[in-house]
Formats: sequence, C-alpha cells, structure tokens
Amino acid sequence: MVSKVAVVRTSPESILTDVRRVMQLGGAKEALDASATTILKNNLSWHLMFPGANTTPWQLEGAILALRDAGLTDLVCVENETVVTNARQGERLNKQRPVCEHYGVPIRYNFLRSDMEWSVVEPRAEMLVLHEIFPKGIRIPEYFRGKNVVHLPTMKCHIYTNLSGAMKNAFGGLLDNKRHYCHRRIHETLVDLLAIQKEIHPGIFAVTDGTTAGNGPGPRTMTPQTTNVLLASSDCVAIDAVAATMMGFQAMDHPFIRLAHERGLGVGRMQEIEIVGDADAAAQNWHFHTGVNAAGRVGKLFWFGPLRWLERLMFHTPVVYLFIFASAMYHDQIWYRLRGRKILRRWMQESPWGRLFADYRPGRAG
Repeated sequence: MVSKVAVVRTSPESILTDVRRVMQLGGAKEALDASATTILKNNLSWHLMFPGANTTPWQLEGAILALRDAGLTDLVCVENETVVTNARQGERLNKQRPVCEHYGVPIRYNFLRSDMEWSVVEPRAEMLVLHEIFPKGIRIPEYFRGKNVVHLPTMKCHIYTNLSGAMKNAFGGLLDNKRHYCHRRIHETLVDLLAIQKEIHPGIFAVTDGTTAGNGPGPRTMTPQTTNVLLASSDCVAIDAVAATMMGFQAMDHPFIRLAHERGLGVGRMQEIEIVGDADAAAQNWHFHTGVNAAGRVGKLFWFGPLRWLERLMFHTPVVYLFIFASAMYHDQIWYRLRGRKILRRWMQESPWGRLFADYRPGRAG
C-alpha cells in the first residue's frame, strides 16, 4: 500500500492559497464525504499563545476555504479541554474564534454536556490497551459518529511521544479528562484511537502547519523554528511519518507510527509514501531534539520510571489535583513568565509569521 502526503512550501503572502493547494494535492475532496458534516478538530496544546504549539488562524481559515472549494460546506469546529488548558481562553488568545465567527462556523466543546453527549463505543478492531485502561467502557463523544474529521495539528516535539501530529490530535477529541490515564501506554492508545476513528468517521484528513515548528520539550516549552511548510494527507500515519523525518527523526522508531503501520491503519515507512507538491521540501532535516523539561521529568518518573508503581495513586485519585496545580504553576506562571513571553515577543518582532499573527484578521491574508 502506498500513501500520498502533500508537502508545500509557503510564505505569509501566499498562506491561504498554499493551504488550499496542499489540501487539494493531498486529496481532501476524495477523502471526505460531501454529504456529511465535517469536524474541524483544532489543536490547543496550550491556552496561552506560543508559536508552534497550537492550530494557527491561517491554518484554520485556509482549511475552511479549501473545504468549501471541495463542496464541503457543513463545517463545525470542535474543541476540547485538558486538566491544564482552557479552551475558551485558548481560542481567543490564538485568534481561532474570530476565524470561525467570520465564516459562520459554529464552535462546539466536547466537554460540555449541552454540546455533546458521551457514549460507550464497541470497536470492531482489536484494542491494544483501551479496554484495559477503561474496563467500564471506552467512552467517546456521540457527536463524532458519522461525521468527517479534519485534524489541524502543528509540527512539534512532545516529551511523551517525541513528536505530536495528526494521530496525537485525536487524543483530545475522542477521550475525556481522564485521558491522562493513558500516558503510560500512550503509543498504543494513539493506535487504538486511529482504529476507532476509521470506524466512526466516513472521512479523515489532516493538515499539519509547519510554518513555525516547535523544537525541544513540547508540546509547550519549545524553541520555535521558522520552517515555512504545510503538510496534508488522508493518512494520519503517513503525514506523521513525513513530519517526523523532516524534524530529523526516524519515523518507524516511534512506536505509535510503527504499530499503526503494522496493523494496516496507515503507512509509516517513508519508502512507501508518495510525496507530492514540493518534494524537495520533504527532504529537509531540521535536526530537532525533544529533550525534557521539569514537568516531564516528574511525569516520566511515575509513568515510565522507577515510581510507576505509584501511578494509580498519583493520577487516578484526588492526589492528581496536586500535579495539575503544579503543572499550571510551572507552565503558566514560571516558564511562560520567565522565558515564554520573551520568546513570543522576539517571534512577533523578528519572524514573518509572528508579524502576520500580530495583525491577523480573517479574510485578509494571502
């Protein structure tokens, strides 16, 4: 099986045209059911604005325009929260809400009972770990069933999966605030979620923003790099494999990519992926290194390290609120105030993408 991934070089002057081009080359029209509602699943790794961490406004706007070009007009943006992120704050600070309002795309929240109910899913596919993690049943938003999904991740490193992309983007959409139970088996969880997606969605597509990529201990405390690319594909495994390779990693060294490839859920071997568009851009090697931050060191002790025997006590009981508080303090009050704001200000002043973001208004970009 050969999968196709579109890679396109881009610039602030041509960004909306380029998002439409990469989605057309990647086969969005062919991958999605025009008669179904299409969920735009944005990515908010952090409610604070930080380059490389979250769905960009031009990524969201370009996807809306490209989908309308393809005859998919029934669109809805679905957001999730985590125990340490605030969706409403994030959509505002990252300028996602103005895009949705400009184009009349409603926003729904998977954590609000008024927006969507949750129900137990019985996957036909064999689950690697989700039945074990959630013995009372795997619950997903009922709203997702029967709808297309378009994932809007960014190219960034991640302290637990090494990189975060299209496959990781389903983690927030399909699982509720108990999803942190899955971190010790995160790779197998992502494979299970992709199998579930293939059963509940008539069409799946991903558009990955690599205009500014995140190097270092992501998905938040990163060093932004100007990389000027966009990726698109109907194969979430293949698009993540290409992203991994461009970031300087071996795609099949990532268990979630390898396992998904072995189970026939997508293509993870670069030799079996057809690159269309600007093929030379896909040959780049950015030599990224994920590393670890203070929060990651603590988490790894309990999920993967010598203290993993305490995992249930630490993360399945009210003790978890201590970790939530500590994470919020570290990321929002310490790291962001001491380092993040300086990085953001420099990016806004020196990066062409930062300057575009500073004055971004839907309907105006190229």
